[in-house]
Amino acid sequence: MRFDIITIFPEAFESYLNVSILKRARAKKLISVQFYNPRDFSSDKHRTVDSKPYGGGAGMVMMAEPILKAVSALRTFKIQKSKCKIIVLSAKGKQFSQKLAYDWSKKYDQLILISGRYEGIDERVKLALRAEEISIGPYVLTDGEIAAMTVISAVSRLIPGVIRLESLAEESHWNLLLKKEKNAPIGKGIEYPHYTRPERIKHKGKSYSVPKILLSGDHKKISEWRKGHV
Repeated sequence: MRFDIITIFPEAFESYLNVSILKRARAKKLISVQFYNPRDFSSDKHRTVDSKPYGGGAGMVMMAEPILKAVSALRTFKIQKSKCKIIVLSAKGKQFSQKLAYDWSKKYDQLILISGRYEGIDERVKLALRAEEISIGPYVLTDGEIAAMTVISAVSRLIPGVIRLESLAEESHWNLLLKKEKNAPIGKGIEYPHYTRPERIKHKGKSYSVPKILLSGDHKKISEWRKGHV
């Protein structure tokens, strides 16, 4: 899977992408992440990427032309158009979900993520690129970089080889997938509670113990307990 990120702050991704699972996935070439800065495609010497909104209002709006030029530049890579999806990250977009992440991981080889700033992105970007507008939650962020990282994380872990399938199968939301496919069971979807060593801990004078059933070794009863706690 190739992720192409349109952002004026590519450095925001450095620490996140260079640790743990995503770092290993990149090293194994299971995913690749490239950055394109709209400032590099600006037409003036000040590398301007934002301007005042038509009709008035507070704040600034990201200009369409630098973003469109950036997308045109990265589209020189030989990936089938049907295997590429363009996404505008916006607080007013469709809610991102596990099902979307799963569908994208199966259907596409390239995701182009356009990261917004300020008051938003000129609407003509979405119209010209036929992009899908996506929000990661019913709240407003100061930037779209965090939203882009969220999409990268959610989709990457579904790419074969990034995480063991056994680990995915019991995770929250995995079983809520509406499109039933092989190795994608349908169920309640929320993961059961987890415990690890030690068996008993104390905090502020109170004692907290692991449920006895989890210490029994009876896998059938443990499975029933877990099903009853989701």
